[in-house]
Amino acid sequence: MTRLNIVLLLAVVASALYLVHVSYESRRQFVQLERERNEARRLEQEAEKLRLQLRTEATHVRVDLVARERLGMNVATPAVTQYLEATASGVRP
Repeated sequence: MTRLNIVLLLAVVASALYLVHVSYESRRQFVQLERERNEARRLEQEAEKLRLQLRTEATHVRVDLVARERLGMNVATPAVTQYLEATASGVRP
């Protein structure tokens, strides 16, 4: 009878230790899951911010401004347009 009690006691102790281990592991994984969810939220906010910035940068006014300032481009007018005449031997200015 005492052997059976010792075996049962060992089974209960092992079961309790396993329960503690599983509870700890569960909490650890829950914390990791929350960290990953927070990271996903942060990345989604950053992606939305970048999409908004892209829409802002791609407006016609912004493209026109950059073309004028950085590239030195101007609107084509008849005053600055050169017309070429085609001849049989090639193109002549």
